[in-house]
Amino acid sequence: MSQQSSMAQDRIFPFSAIVGQERMKLALILNAINPGIGGVLIRGEKGTAKSTAARSLAALLPELEVVTGCPYSCDPASPFAECSFCNGNETKHSVHRQVRLVELPVSATEEAVVGTLDIESAIRDGQKRFEPGLLASAHRGILYIDEVNLLNDHVVDVLLDSAAMGRNFVEREGISFSHPAQFLLIGTMNPEEGDLRPQFIDRFGLAVEIDHISDPERRVEVVRRRIAYESDPAAFGPLWQEPEMDERTKVASAKDLLASVVVDDSMMMFIARLCAEHEVDGLRADIVIYKASQTLAAYRGRTSVTFDDVLEVAEMALLHRMRRQPFDDPEMNREKLQEMAQNLMDDEPPTPPPPSNQDTPDLGDTPPEPPQSEEQSSGGSEENVFQTGDSFQVKPLNISALDQRLRASHGRRTTSQVRDRRGRYVDATLPNGKVTDLALDATVRVAAPFQRRRQAFTDQNLALQIEPWDMRQKVRESKVGNLVVFVVDASGSMGAQQRMVATKGAVISLLMDAYQRRDRVAMIAFRGTASEVVLPPTGSAKLAQDRLNSLPTGGRTPLADALLEARKIIAQHKRRDPDTPPLLVVVSDCRANYSTASGDPFDNAIQVCKAFRDEKVQSVVLDPAPRSNRFGLVQTVAEALGGEYIPLQELRADAIRSAIRGAID
Repeated sequence: MSQQSSMAQDRIFPFSAIVGQERMKLALILNAINPGIGGVLIRGEKGTAKSTAARSLAALLPELEVVTGCPYSCDPASPFAECSFCNGNETKHSVHRQVRLVELPVSATEEAVVGTLDIESAIRDGQKRFEPGLLASAHRGILYIDEVNLLNDHVVDVLLDSAAMGRNFVEREGISFSHPAQFLLIGTMNPEEGDLRPQFIDRFGLAVEIDHISDPERRVEVVRRRIAYESDPAAFGPLWQEPEMDERTKVASAKDLLASVVVDDSMMMFIARLCAEHEVDGLRADIVIYKASQTLAAYRGRTSVTFDDVLEVAEMALLHRMRRQPFDDPEMNREKLQEMAQNLMDDEPPTPPPPSNQDTPDLGDTPPEPPQSEEQSSGGSEENVFQTGDSFQVKPLNISALDQRLRASHGRRTTSQVRDRRGRYVDATLPNGKVTDLALDATVRVAAPFQRRRQAFTDQNLALQIEPWDMRQKVRESKVGNLVVFVVDASGSMGAQQRMVATKGAVISLLMDAYQRRDRVAMIAFRGTASEVVLPPTGSAKLAQDRLNSLPTGGRTPLADALLEARKIIAQHKRRDPDTPPLLVVVSDCRANYSTASGDPFDNAIQVCKAFRDEKVQSVVLDPAPRSNRFGLVQTVAEALGGEYIPLQELRADAIRSAIRGAID
């Protein structure tokens, strides 16, 4: 090991010094030995050593021999065919260096990840020039994505495709280039910030759920080691040099032994039956368990896979593939897994699991509660927690952005102009700086009238003479995500005739729709004499569902205060993320009878609604009790907002074509 590499490693927190989190460390080690497993997704709360473990792993792995200065970290013995730096370079030198850890920022664009082709050079000079991106830097190393769930979906898709194929393909306007991109993919995320789509989660080979450390003694040890490291990193590193070297030796030996490990037919049958019993979709789980158990056996110094190897990796390969619906919360523990494995080995049917108390009750089997009068439910101070009604598929609430700004966010609801290449090509314009998305047809149309004159004054043998001022940039249009702010009435009047049961079911359905459309959500509940932000803006619709299920009902209706709170959230959101337009969803019978401001509570609410309309905040108002809406209060609020009025039962009726589109028209 070079002296420079040794000094660099002394500044990194040692992998062996991480307290606990054994499954996370094992998943990382297995992928380091065999990148073909497909990477690891680490899910856990903040402050659970996710990022520390990923950075420590790079320092743990054996050094690589690379060509000095090569952007692709080519192996000197076999550089890839199209590497212009290595091929034909007679004076190239090689060096041994630490495995590179490339960190991908959440704001990374597709061009920064995959690289860029110089279209201007190709059009004007007929030359193919490629500027490597982060995938080129990560080749033969580790690609680490912190908060992978906040990354643009399209970028995640590109990353997972490259990780699966081991190669990065770039194509622009018929010009293509590819280079090797073999790397260990590590993604970390906090579930409170939202989840990845199921098809993306499935592409990670292994996934690990980690929790905070509750044992006081272990917490003390974590603090002790961290303080010692921060006080003197150079002195802390050598204390762990021996266990680090032992781990490094085990990884190197496992790589050499991996090809000799045998997975016999009985073990393959056991893997297949295990996956079938857990009803996972596709065969990726079977393949991952095969590779991971084979790698684990090599790591333990064995040449054959045992049942224990399969069971140990099955926990990491199955849990994230068991989710059927976005709000499902699958559970798996080793005891149940071993019991199922024993049943499979003995050819006995597995014992059915006991019913979970967290399941949503079937409202059809629940006897209805006695109805309450409007006066009883609205005037009392007693609070009740109502059940959640059945969810359903809501009609699309599609909207169009009112402005003409270019946005970078992506989703499936609002149509807007976008800044990248994902959208539909709708127009061409003069570029603002360098052309990043060439509109070839528009460029040719602009240059065509000047071809005869240009060819007469140049000796370039080109069929088409293009000048920089001919270039045109594509204007693209696509769907972007929204911030959906739910303002939910939890006052006493919502308890009448089981309105809150139906309301919760409708909001859950809208949350499901928000999840599928990649929206962020926030929730404000109001009752009694105050409104409460029960959920600040987040990407986790599951968290919103949990808060809604436990929401109590009772007291007065401070509608104006809740709308003011929603206005604050939307104003803050516009400053932080102007690319994501807000959508206000009010679920209330709008019988405002309390306000902290002076004046009539309902009039105060109407004034706030008019402010929303002036600020062009798109909105929809759901009426949970249209039959009792004798004075048209909900319609009045919808009109003041400039939004769409929808009776709750019509949210899933065929009569609604588009709730928000009608308001925009």
